Amino acid sequence: MQSKFLGWALLAPTLLILALFGVVPFIYVLFVSFHQWNPFGANPDMVFNWADNYRKLVFDAQFLASLGVTAAFVFFAVLSELILGYFLAQALMRDFPGKTFFRTIHTLPLIMAPIIVGSVWKLMTTPSIGIIPNLLSNWLGYDLNIGQSAWQAFATTVVMDIWHWTPLVTLTLIAALVSLPADPFEQAQIDGANRRQIFWHITLPMIRPAILATVFIRMMDAMRTVDEVLMLTGGGPGSATRYVGVHIFKEVFPRTNYGYGSAVSVIVLYLTIVTCWLMYVGLIAPRNKGKG
Repeated sequence: MQSKFLGWALLAPTLLILALFGVVPFIYVLFVSFHQWNPFGANPDMVFNWADNYRKLVFDAQFLASLGVTAAFVFFAVLSELILGYFLAQALMRDFPGKTFFRTIHTLPLIMAPIIVGSVWKLMTTPSIGIIPNLLSNWLGYDLNIGQSAWQAFATTVVMDIWHWTPLVTLTLIAALVSLPADPFEQAQIDGANRRQIFWHITLPMIRPAILATVFIRMMDAMRTVDEVLMLTGGGPGSATRYVGVHIFKEVFPRTNYGYGSAVSVIVLYLTIVTCWLMYVGLIAPRNKGKG
């Protein structure tokens, strides 16, 4: 009994922090989502409007478009980060000259605030002064202008996200690879398995939970990308980079439409949870069931 009480006592500070900064804000946002509320308008009072905000977003073409471009952004960014992060993790498992220096440089983007990342990439991609447009123009004869080309703006935000967050994927996969036992790999080599067979039948199944956890983290982060994109493109040109996080920001702050913005936030959270659950059920649950 005493040990059980001690366990709850040790967990209490963490549970309190989670409740204050997680549960309570969510309940408040859910409450606001059922109201029409513009605190800076002519009528600053909350007006209960049932589920009108949710009905509105179903027919909101701008929201649906932002959901589509966000799905494309998350797919290309997270998949690229996963593949690149795995190969970098494998490279960093080996010794080579300058390994310590490369590892330090590689992880530097993680300590940069998102708004700083967006500002740096804004400077690097500005046609008149940016190093990237000048290099592409002088070396390849390719004109980069993310203020005019929707495709270029979208691709640039994807590359920016890859540059910023690939180190996180690399670190998590290094931790997973280091923890793998050596016996299955030695046995596979004795049996004559090649690298591809070892990867598909030993490495990948054993690090699958780590990969899925990494994908969950990155997918949730990518779904709520705001700062970098606002600094780099402002959500444009047009709606090419108006991701759901940017859409919510513009609804809540410039338009001060707190009720509708809260409803969009709740729906995005729901879609994120459902997507993660489907991935877990499809990739992890069958494996655990087979073990049972």
